[in-house]
Amino acid sequence: MTPLVFLFLFAIFSVTKATVPDSETFQYVNEGELGPYIIEYDGNYRVLPPFAAPFQLCFYNTTPDAFTLALRMGLRRSESLFRWVWEANRGNPVKENATLTFGRDGNLVLADVDGRIAWQTNTANKGVTGFKVLPNGNMVLHDAKGNFVWQSFDHPTDTLLAGQSLRLGGATKLVSRASALSNSDGAYSLVMESKSLVLYYKGPNTPKPILYFNPEFWVNVRKGPLEYVKFDSTPENDEGTAYGLNLEYHSNSSFGGTMRIGRPNYNSTLSFLRLEMDGNLKVYTYYDPVFDGAWDVTFTLFTRNPTWDDECQLPERCGKFGLCEDSQCVACPSPNGLMGWSKDCDVKKLLSCNEKDFYYYKLQGVDHFMTRYTRGNAIKEGDCGKKCSQDCKCLGYFYNQQSSRCWVAYDLKTLTRVANSTHVAYIKAPK
Repeated sequence: MTPLVFLFLFAIFSVTKATVPDSETFQYVNEGELGPYIIEYDGNYRVLPPFAAPFQLCFYNTTPDAFTLALRMGLRRSESLFRWVWEANRGNPVKENATLTFGRDGNLVLADVDGRIAWQTNTANKGVTGFKVLPNGNMVLHDAKGNFVWQSFDHPTDTLLAGQSLRLGGATKLVSRASALSNSDGAYSLVMESKSLVLYYKGPNTPKPILYFNPEFWVNVRKGPLEYVKFDSTPENDEGTAYGLNLEYHSNSSFGGTMRIGRPNYNSTLSFLRLEMDGNLKVYTYYDPVFDGAWDVTFTLFTRNPTWDDECQLPERCGKFGLCEDSQCVACPSPNGLMGWSKDCDVKKLLSCNEKDFYYYKLQGVDHFMTRYTRGNAIKEGDCGKKCSQDCKCLGYFYNQQSSRCWVAYDLKTLTRVANSTHVAYIKAPK
């Protein structure tokens, strides 16, 4: 046997032989008293021992007997709202008396009360010797040398903590939560593509996600593809009175650029970037000495006084069908003109796909949220109408008469009022 073969076999044997010491193993049962403090989504929670201030592992639920294993951020001494920054089993809840087990084989397993495995790290017999929650909120399974075999930073849900990345070959997107009560995947995603981070909306009728924000003109990564994009908070002076909240773009093992999204005048190391349920992108910063409740919103992408973009660009800002102007829902479009907006605004349901059974009413000076960041098809206005008429799922079409661009819409949602009357929409309505 050659020395190289011997070393290879020895390394494999050492990894498979390494086990978690009995003193490091645990099993926690989802039972007992519920916590007394306020948490996000108005739910209930039970704390577990793994802790590194201000992070603690918990079970929580927003509907009875449907629990999520999650990492909480916030301390009770500040009477802050506890926020959830990582979740193990989104969309696959467990019940009372479910167990979280870390055994000698190094696998971390969440099992329901009937034994069904709801989630696991798949790290059995891979050299894991310990589990830790780190001060930056990263939960890790490590080997005897401290190397990470598994880390929660590689498996984000809707949140990136400071220092966490979306990475080629790993997690390349965040997915929003569906609602406060429904802990399942929502309609929005923040996706790392070849040259930028972009935002998509997947409507109930739309066959594929629709791009509704692309900041490529702020950060132009010329040499793609991106290898990773990191959210981070870094000090900008020696006194610690200014911190930069940044998205750092890295391509081909080289630095690709930085998008500055905030500059708090205090230590913002404990910050996270979240894709919200409504498709907005926000940064929350936790800092006890400054704020009542310890939290500050240090960045919002879509705002009423936009630095980046207007709230009208949010696909569901005005519900199922509404006209938005200056971040406000101002009207409900109808065949009879622009009516007063309410949350009940909607298109009239078509009873038939036959062209004899519907017609179009026209709106001038409006855009759809998809028309800003997608090019549309270069066809004549009449051909655009034919395309929609021949598609039973099409609810209307949008046309830019100056550029001769056409967009077919399967979900209408929010329309934006614009000054240019050559931006027109045609909405299907039953005869």
